[in-house]
Amino acid sequence: MRRKRLPISGQCFCGRVKFEARQAPSSACHCHCESCQRASGAPFVTWVAFPVAGFRITGGALVERLSSPGTTRGHCAQCGTTMTYRSERFPDEIDVAATCLDQPGAIKPDKHIWLEDKQPWVTLNDELPKYNRWSRDD
Repeated sequence: MRRKRLPISGQCFCGRVKFEARQAPSSACHCHCESCQRASGAPFVTWVAFPVAGFRITGGALVERLSSPGTTRGHCAQCGTTMTYRSERFPDEIDVAATCLDQPGAIKPDKHIWLEDKQPWVTLNDELPKYNRWSRDD
């Protein structure tokens, strides 16, 4: 995964909610799970995992909701941008939608997860590792 200089900043589509990560990301993945598909309206979401300790909202307010047991998703109340994902399984990390980063091209995803839910019309032709579920489970 390519890294960029810290802090890493980003925002929602309308710019109301802004954030900053002061610690380097631990990973970045393309998630193909059904929950991410339905929450985002896209065939997969690319998430960048940051330590919670170094992450903060610097403008506006992130609206969070429990999307399934143990899972909280955050979005902008104004424009609806899907911005964050948190799981009780990984309490010390917060995943941020890569395309919310001010420089999304500075982060290179390192795997695909939840391929058991991948849409059949999505073709994967990269060399990234691929996992049926969580990469930490396979």
